[in-house]
Amino acid sequence: MAKGMYHKIKEAWKKPDKKTLRERMIEWRKSGVFTKVEKPLRLDRARALGYKAKKGFVIIRIRIKRGGHKRPRPNKGRRSKRLHARKNLKMNYKWIAEQRVGNKYKNLEILNSYLIGKDGVNYFYEVICVDSSKPEIKKDNTINWITKKANKKRVNRGLTSAAKKSRGLRNKSPTSKTRPSVRAGKRRGK
Repeated sequence: MAKGMYHKIKEAWKKPDKKTLRERMIEWRKSGVFTKVEKPLRLDRARALGYKAKKGFVIIRIRIKRGGHKRPRPNKGRRSKRLHARKNLKMNYKWIAEQRVGNKYKNLEILNSYLIGKDGVNYFYEVICVDSSKPEIKKDNTINWITKKANKKRVNRGLTSAAKKSRGLRNKSPTSKTRPSVRAGKRRGK
């Protein structure tokens, strides 16, 4: 049975060529934090997450620092709660990347994202964005749901895939405290 192009791309990304990836990351480190890219690097992943090669779709590469989320040390008081240097966010790095792109490019809606590489200091993601004002997007029945008012600023409301994973919304159990939200679960006394 003959395998298709997307299958071959997927297999190649399971064990990427280290030398090529290292050279790319050197370039990525020199470029800015946000970079508009003409075509997605992982075409198979981008297509699986909803990307189409048409007007209105924008791919943005973002660089994010790895490591803990530092909290500033207080200059007054000696409570143990305040003296922790590290702060463990419940958000994953993918969601943080999507939020930063969403805050930088306010006219674009965030569709999804995927990891393209990491080194000792940085994570590199490609974020798929959609310009909902384009007529090509409004006419396309598979993606025009993103133009509705209910999907505005979806990344900041935790509605992207990475955000839902961080919020624990991937599994549906009847005893879960995550639906409708963690706070609502606490209020109900579950």
